[in-house]
Amino acid sequence: MIELKLPDSKVLSFEPSVTGKEVAYSIGQGLGKATLAVIHNGLLKDMREPLEVSGDFEVVTSKHPKGGEVIRHSAEHVLADAVKQLWPSTQVDVGRTDHSEKFQYDFKVDKPFTPEDLATIESKMVDILKSGGEIQRKVLDRKAAHALFEKAGEHIKLERLADIPEDEDISVFSHGNFTDLCRGPHVQDLKQIGAVKLTSISASYFKGDEQNQKLQRIYGVAFATEKELKAHHALQEEIKKRDHRRLGKDLDLFSVSDDVGPGLILWHPKGAMIRHLIEAYWKDEHIKQGYDLVYSPHLARLKLWETSGHSDFYSENMYAPIQVDEQQFQLKPMNCPFHIQIYKSRLRSYKEFPLKFAELGTVYRYERSGVLHGMMRVRGFTQDDAHLFIAPDQLFDEIQNVLAFIIQMFQAFGFDDYQIFLSTRPEKSVGSDAHWALATSALEEALKKQNLPFEVDPGEGVFYGPKIDIKIKDSLGRMWQCSTIQADFSLPERFGLEYVAKDGTRQIPIMLHRALLGSIERFFGILVEHYGGSFPFWLAPEQVRILNITDAQLDYAQALKKKLLLAGYRITLDHRNEKLGYKIRQAQIEKVPCMLIVGDQEVQNQTLSVRLHGEEHKDQTWKTLLDLLSKEK
Repeated sequence: MIELKLPDSKVLSFEPSVTGKEVAYSIGQGLGKATLAVIHNGLLKDMREPLEVSGDFEVVTSKHPKGGEVIRHSAEHVLADAVKQLWPSTQVDVGRTDHSEKFQYDFKVDKPFTPEDLATIESKMVDILKSGGEIQRKVLDRKAAHALFEKAGEHIKLERLADIPEDEDISVFSHGNFTDLCRGPHVQDLKQIGAVKLTSISASYFKGDEQNQKLQRIYGVAFATEKELKAHHALQEEIKKRDHRRLGKDLDLFSVSDDVGPGLILWHPKGAMIRHLIEAYWKDEHIKQGYDLVYSPHLARLKLWETSGHSDFYSENMYAPIQVDEQQFQLKPMNCPFHIQIYKSRLRSYKEFPLKFAELGTVYRYERSGVLHGMMRVRGFTQDDAHLFIAPDQLFDEIQNVLAFIIQMFQAFGFDDYQIFLSTRPEKSVGSDAHWALATSALEEALKKQNLPFEVDPGEGVFYGPKIDIKIKDSLGRMWQCSTIQADFSLPERFGLEYVAKDGTRQIPIMLHRALLGSIERFFGILVEHYGGSFPFWLAPEQVRILNITDAQLDYAQALKKKLLLAGYRITLDHRNEKLGYKIRQAQIEKVPCMLIVGDQEVQNQTLSVRLHGEEHKDQTWKTLLDLLSKEK
């Protein structure tokens, strides 16, 4: 028998062969019918899969945060079915490999899809969904699976089948006459997918490699109801309005130049001011937390990256080496080897631990041109990086300290909602099983100690160690990957790091890699869209704008500007010979939080008319103005 613990702490007993679907129906018929998938011991599973072992158990319905993921994944199969019905010679590849908000599927086609094809496919998908039908799961041996897809002429599927490890189950899912190779999970019945919309077409490559055959990719969205689809459409319109690329241009924050190169950001004065404010706060808080600020070069001998392992494990994201005086140098993709060299500059003692090096270090990574996206995906960016060198007995406490620091940083910038993922050992990695187990356990226990809910993301750790990844939710409900904590036993060994322990022996330190904001560029883009360009007062590049009505008030306005500058505010004076209404509209468009309007009456009474976040405050004195502004800091 196995025991399953429900979210309400109730424990149920079943035979090991029980499926999640059977458990859900045993709890209640209504719950059973509404089930889309289950979560068993933290892992999202198909409801038809046997559970086999005891552990935590949770039912996923359309109301569950994971419900949308299951619906989208199932919609991918409906998309593939529709395409095969319309163009039987098409070969199907796979859907997403991430957890994006869209669903997608790649196809090998005789001719590229057109926008008209997209409408035809969507109509066919709607017909398939209306007809409904239960989705079936079947586990096959390798020979039977090979025969199935060979008979269907699905040669791409045969290549995907060959990639499945020998010790892993081979499962297929069927609805109607369509069968696909897939791990799942999938909904019970097609009618649980209430609405679909195909959004775009793009080119893709088999396994994402440009050297492989070219494919066609179709994107779409799927929901449990039409109402959710309409809400999604409204959200997309708001996202367009807040697009950081659009606001970046409208507010004169940054640009990208073809002459400079794609994925390389030019910071304009206003954007640079916001960046300065972010970095100044970041530095001040790190100093308070006992970090030492360091700086490192932008390139180093290639040998450094060969020692670190980046050349073996990360080469596809690195620029080609640069030949200098018969030696090869590498633009840095990471800061960690430089911090290691600072550590190695002299023998360290346990009395110095935790030794914490922090750097706003610019790194360079080769991103394919097709994935570059404003500030969100670039080729040169500044990582808010830090590396902690610690003794084994400090590992748990320092992970907790970093977690608390991350949450403090999020809250300072207006983010209170986040998701946490514990990423475990990938297939391609270095280091002993014992070290991986110790590091993973320390990360997990630190999360539990602070009562931070998390999900396990199997195999998504970095090559040298497991990690915690934290995604923040913005004002539009979107999740953004920002923070990471990585526990590393490998690099200290590879670089021969040592410290003098309490007993006088030489020991190898543990290294924690961590980033709070992720990258300054990406975080800046997130902030722009989160606030729609209307930054909080402390981050606004221009906090106050003085608007004089005529030249008669210019001397008073200039004196006021000088006093506010001395008081520490970022201020401009719009003394153009334009109508006041025009000046006000311009300030609103440029998202200036505070306007000070100066006319003859204000000069005569030595007062001000204040508009702060659109709210009027008339007849303000210098003192009451400072009181208003001080509340905004």
